[in-house]
Amino acid sequence: MPLIPESELIIDKRGAIYHLGVRPEEIADTIILVGDPDRVPIVSKHFDKIDFTHKHREFITNTGFVGKKRLTVMSTGIGPDNIDIAMNELDALVNIDFEKRTIKENLSSLNIIRLGTSGALQKEIPVDSFVAGTHGLGIDNVMHFYETEKTVKELEIINAFKKHTGLSSGNVIPYIFSSSKKLISQFTENYHHGITVGCPGFYGPQGRVLRLNLAYKTLVDDFTGFQFEDYKISNFEMESSAIYGLGRMLGHHCLSLNAIVANRVAKTFSKDAATTVEKLIKQSLAIIERL
Repeated sequence: MPLIPESELIIDKRGAIYHLGVRPEEIADTIILVGDPDRVPIVSKHFDKIDFTHKHREFITNTGFVGKKRLTVMSTGIGPDNIDIAMNELDALVNIDFEKRTIKENLSSLNIIRLGTSGALQKEIPVDSFVAGTHGLGIDNVMHFYETEKTVKELEIINAFKKHTGLSSGNVIPYIFSSSKKLISQFTENYHHGITVGCPGFYGPQGRVLRLNLAYKTLVDDFTGFQFEDYKISNFEMESSAIYGLGRMLGHHCLSLNAIVANRVAKTFSKDAATTVEKLIKQSLAIIERL
């Protein structure tokens, strides 16, 4: 088994991985990812016990228990570039022997569930509702740096999307990966299902106009109008596509759950987004505890 060089896997003096700042025994096998560091204590206040907490840069980690279920909640910051760090380092924590610097013979699969906020792209998905992403469709470029494998259905959906939007070559090359069937099957009641688009930014990449003109002027309308068989694009944000893609290739079970705080078709925004996020957390934790 080849050794992983120090320059590729950076471990600090505490034996913790470089960016997340945690050691293997300090995470659970079910991970809740949130973007906002301030959301970590909002989630972990529902834990019955917290036995580990750590902060390094934007990555804040709390590990503890809800009932008998050991959980970790970790912030990633915003965007797919941070997801690349978080997902690779979470995988390293369970699948690489830090002392030997080799990949373990027996690999482990984590349950990785994002709890985030998002904008709806269908009028019938109102603000203050919840979406479970059947797929993560990326218009970022993270997964283009990795060798990947896709199912026939994923290829059919992404090819139809490229044809519909015209994003088949050039500066934006979309990709798609499905969520964990095992996980999404548990999140049906009170969760809309649909494709979640992962964007590499909040303004231009999500079709917002302030002072700069857009290169892709019809992108939001193209998202809203896309349908392939029963699949529609329900919402977009900035993390799910990279979570689904990296999770698939690393062998983890991934799902993105989003509170809808804006509806880009109806042009509405939640009057109390904090309460909506709190409801998403409580409702989702009750299900996660049973996984």
